Parts: sequence; C-alpha cells; structure tokens
Amino acid sequence: MNSLTSQLKVMLPIVILLFGCAVAWMLIDSRSDLNQSLPQNDIPAVQVVQAIPQTLTLNIYSQGVVTPRTEIDLIPEVGGRIIKLHSVFVTGGGFKAGDVLVTIDPRDYDHAIVRAQALVAEAKHRLAREEEEAGQSRYEWQVLSKERPPTPLMLREPQLAEARAKLKAAEADLVHARLLRNRCEWRAPFSGKIREKLVGLGQFVQPGVTLARLYATDIAEIRLPITKDQLSYIDWPIESQGNRGKQPRVLPKVILSTQYSGIKKLWEGHIIRLEGAFNETTGLVYVVAEINWEHTKKDNNFPLLPGLFVQAEIKGRAQPNLFRLPRESVNANRTILAIDAQGRLRIRHVHFLRIETNYVLVRDGLEVGDLIVTSSIPVPIEGTKLHYEIIELDSQIGEEGATVLSTILIE
Repeated sequence: MNSLTSQLKVMLPIVILLFGCAVAWMLIDSRSDLNQSLPQNDIPAVQVVQAIPQTLTLNIYSQGVVTPRTEIDLIPEVGGRIIKLHSVFVTGGGFKAGDVLVTIDPRDYDHAIVRAQALVAEAKHRLAREEEEAGQSRYEWQVLSKERPPTPLMLREPQLAEARAKLKAAEADLVHARLLRNRCEWRAPFSGKIREKLVGLGQFVQPGVTLARLYATDIAEIRLPITKDQLSYIDWPIESQGNRGKQPRVLPKVILSTQYSGIKKLWEGHIIRLEGAFNETTGLVYVVAEINWEHTKKDNNFPLLPGLFVQAEIKGRAQPNLFRLPRESVNANRTILAIDAQGRLRIRHVHFLRIETNYVLVRDGLEVGDLIVTSSIPVPIEGTKLHYEIIELDSQIGEEGATVLSTILIE
C-alpha cells in the first residue's frame, strides 16, 4: 500500500505537466487555424491623418455689452420751475453740442442780478466818498501837523481798505448772480442722445436732482472678458521711448456681431486697451473694444445701441508650428493615438493649445508626418498592430468630405 502511494506521488505531477502541455499545444494550433481562416479584408480599418505643422492665426472669441464711452447725468446746479424743454428732450432724442435742453425759470435770478448791481453801485459810491475823505485828511495833516508822521487812522486808511473790500465783495456777488442766471439754461456739452428722461415741463426741481441721462454718440466701447492664455494670443503694439508718437500704433482688430430678426449684422472696431488687473474670482481680464458710431451711420448699418449684447472675434497673432487635428482624434483621457513606422498603436500625451468643437490645436508632443488615429478605439492597447487608411481633410477639419488617399494593410 505504501509503495502504491509513493508511485502515485511521483506520477501525478508528471501527468499534470503532460496535460498542460497538451492543452497549450491545442490552443496554439487553434489560434493558427483561426488566423488562417479569417480573411484579412474582414479586419476593420481605422482612419488616420498626417500631422502637418502650420502657421495659424488664433482668433479669440468673447462677448460683451455695448456701452457709450461718455455717459453723464443731467443735474442742475440751480433750483426752480422748468419753463422750457428742447423738442428733442425725450428718451432716444438726439441733440447737438451747445443745444439748450432744459430752461429753468430765471426771474428770481434776474432779480438777484439787479440787487447785486445795486450793491456794486452803492459800494462804488462809498469807496469814492472814502477816497475823498482820505484825501482831505492827508491835506489837513500837511497843513496842520506836518512836523510829525501821520497815523493810518489819521489818513483814514482802514476805512478806505474796508470800502475797497466791500466793493470787491459786491462785484463778486454780481458775478455769482450772473453765473446762477446762466445756469438756468442747461446746454449739452457734447452731441449725443437722451438715454432716459426723468422730468417734465412745469416741474419744480432742486439742485442736485437728476433730470435725464445722456450719452455721447461718437465712440462706443465693449468690455470683453478673456482668459490668461487668450491674452497671449493678442498681438499688442509695443511703444518704446524712441518711437513714441512717431509711428501710428496698429491696434488689434475685432469684429462684433449680433442677430437682427435672424440676420447677422457685423461691425468692425479695434482693441484699444487692457484693463488693469485680473479678476481674482474668475481669473479673467477685460480688454476694451472701440467702435466709431459715425462710421456705422455712414455704412447704413443697423444701430449699435447701448445695452446691445454682441459676440466678438478678436484677431490674434500668427502662431507657427501648430498641428491642427480633427476633434475626433482626442480620447476621453485627453490623449492622442498615433501609428508608428511599424504600424503599431502608440498613445501620445500632447500639449493642447486649443480644443474647439470641430478641431484641436496641438503645440508639443507630435512629429511631422505622424499618423494620427481619428476613428474610435474603445480600449486602445499600446503596441497593437492596425489596418488603417490615410485620409485628407478639407480646410474645415471635422466636416464631411474627407477623401481616401491610400490604404495600407499591416499584418
């Protein structure tokens, strides 16, 4: 019994080893038969594009609201009843620089001018009388007390200085009364429009009360938020001490657009300045676009009114050595699949400069002529051999219309 047990212990590992070898040989033989039975044409092909570097102009897209560069509140400096309003003093009314928009009843201020004129005349008469008395006092001193020096009081110098001061005060009051009278008529400091009217004819107003809100119709501005990376795309003009004022600056161009009744309208302007700091919460900074309202009128364009929401496309600087690829070439883990010279799949970690709806821009991580996979591969495995076809895309990457240049089969 013990002898039989010993023999089983020796033979059992050998039997298991032989059985494993037989199973392995059967698997290898069945795989070879499977490869021989599967036609190569039934292997699904993936599509690839060649990575070709380009010099591209990267435009920046943003949005903002149209605002006037100059906008003020109409606030009177005098109080009274409104007796006249300009015919254009309505919301949306246009006016010219110098137009009298609001007239306040000036009669109280006319009376104040008359009173001030009377006080000036009285002060002049008093000064003349004091000058005459001062001359008489000097004469009496010369005749009667010439041996000792006169005192200021003897020559009536304090009274004469007081009379002169009262005359200056009376004249200042007259100037002030005339100034208040002139303020009864409020003249427009610029050409523009009335954004909001807040008072009516016959209404009594106090100084400091807002009568209307006005804006100039020369220049419109739009604040456009952009990111730190987008800021680097803009070709800002640099002024040095040597050429400052000698050559005109070439400002970045911007195209504004909006929809009017389903029709897209465009306006052209320029980026004129960068605001001073990034927003600590959003990480954005604002650039300011400028549009000349007069040019929009000459072009018979639709009105670019304050408060209008517009889309903006800012022309960026030319960027060399960029790879523009279809959006489909980016995997869920933000990697790109490439095929090497041996036809094997390689996973590339690249630096994306921009990811758009239809395409991506890659700066680093690719070589010229790399074959980039655009077909979906659910589980990419490094080193897998692939059957692929090279396609060429039209100018609009990601759109239909790609044509097959060649088909290559890799065994």
